[in-house]
Amino acid sequence: MILAIGSVTLLGVVLGLVLGYAAQKLRVEGDPLVDELAALLPASNCGQCGFAGCRQAAEALARHEAPVTLCPPGGKAVAQKLAERLGVSADLSGMSDRPKLADVREELCIGCTKCAKVCPTDAILGAPKMIHYVLSDACTGCGACIDVCPTEALLLEEVVPSIRTWVWPKPVAEAA
Repeated sequence: MILAIGSVTLLGVVLGLVLGYAAQKLRVEGDPLVDELAALLPASNCGQCGFAGCRQAAEALARHEAPVTLCPPGGKAVAQKLAERLGVSADLSGMSDRPKLADVREELCIGCTKCAKVCPTDAILGAPKMIHYVLSDACTGCGACIDVCPTEALLLEEVVPSIRTWVWPKPVAEAA
C-alpha cells in the first residue's frame, strides 16, 4: 500500500516538473497591443461589432482590419480611446456622446423571456408571463434584446447624467 502511494506521488511530482518546464520553454507570447485594446473595450461580448467577442474585435483592430467605431455599446468615448491608442483619426460625428441602456415599457411587456435569453450580461430580470426589468448597472446597451422583443417593449435610451449616474472622470496624466 505504501509502495503504491509513493509511486503515484513520485509520478505526480515528476509529471508536474515536466509540465512546468514545458510551460516555461514552450510559452507563446501574446501581442501586448491586443491586450491593451481588449481592456479598452466593454467586454460584454455582445457581437454587435460583427465579431464573436471583444477579444476577436481587439485582434482585428490591432491588424487594422476593423474601424475604431466598431463598438456601439462603447460609444464615442471608447472609439476615441481606440483611435488615440492606435494613432489613427476617426469620424465620430455620427456617434452619441452619452451611453444608451435598455429600458422596458411595462405596458407592452408580455413576459415572453426572449430578451432575457439573448442578453449577454444577464441584465434583464423577469419570469415567464411577468413584467421584466433591466438592471442598469449590468446593461451595456448592446441592443440584442431590442431585436428579439415581439411587442417592441424594449427601447435603448440615452443615460441622462444625474446624481445617481454621474461618475467622476479619471484624471489625465500630465506630460512632464
